[in-house]
Amino acid sequence: MRKQTMDRDWIATAKTLSEALPYLQRYTGAVVVVKFGGNAMGDDEAMAEFARDVVLMKQVGMNPVVVHGGGPMINEMLAKLGIKSDWVRGKRVTDKATVEVVEMILSGLVNKRIVQAINDQGGRAVGISGKDDDLMVCEADDPELGFVGKPVEMNVQIVRDLYGAGLIPVIAPVATGVNDNETFNVNGDTAAGAIAGALQADRLLLLTDVAGVKNKAGEVITQMSPDEVHALIEDGTISGGMIPKVETALKAVKEGVRAVVILDGRVANACLLELLTEHGAGSMIRSTLTRVKPRRR
Repeated sequence: MRKQTMDRDWIATAKTLSEALPYLQRYTGAVVVVKFGGNAMGDDEAMAEFARDVVLMKQVGMNPVVVHGGGPMINEMLAKLGIKSDWVRGKRVTDKATVEVVEMILSGLVNKRIVQAINDQGGRAVGISGKDDDLMVCEADDPELGFVGKPVEMNVQIVRDLYGAGLIPVIAPVATGVNDNETFNVNGDTAAGAIAGALQADRLLLLTDVAGVKNKAGEVITQMSPDEVHALIEDGTISGGMIPKVETALKAVKEGVRAVVILDGRVANACLLELLTEHGAGSMIRSTLTRVKPRRR
């Protein structure tokens, strides 16, 4: 006969689940776009943990949409193939040979690894790219950079169809061009922001390798308005690689995303901490304009 013991950890787990109730109710039916990338993509354990979080989000009634990057894997394959990269102002020039490798790695290897990880955790994931059903149509962001794309048209019905059918879309940031037979490589954050904006998502989570946006004292700023973000850029508090991320966030909020959170993807269960606890995680950028969310029945 097995004896029952009341372990404190079990009690704490039950309490945590109980405290999550208002957040579970709040996000029922919500579209949450998650940009996944960074070091976690190359770590099997971190990948499995991320996949569990995404499956749980779907299980409790959210509609997660995963958009991913894959820069390190692209660099590795280019080196193996002996394709040399040229750089302009610190950015890689993406010629025809390079963009073919980009599509192969992002739409193939990386995309299917994430799909498999989610399916292994009991989810139902389907991998697509920005080319499918002309989801993301681009033009050249900078002619000097070649096939690096800037989204100019979004057709997100395919994404709605997938999550409406109970599936989890996993999207590679490879896009079609305005002209026939064009392929563009799109920055993962940029793609996630464009997709979130077109979906009018409730949340866009940008998983990074930093804790969030920090003030001059090195402390994470938990919440900001667009005006506050602009002021922090102007006084130099936000600088370097964080600028493109907050610019993506600002554009997404302007296009109708309720809030964007920049958070550390290296933290265990980062997405769940942000969505389902009072503590939250990272730095939230949200519009000062009120938006009424219709009650779902």
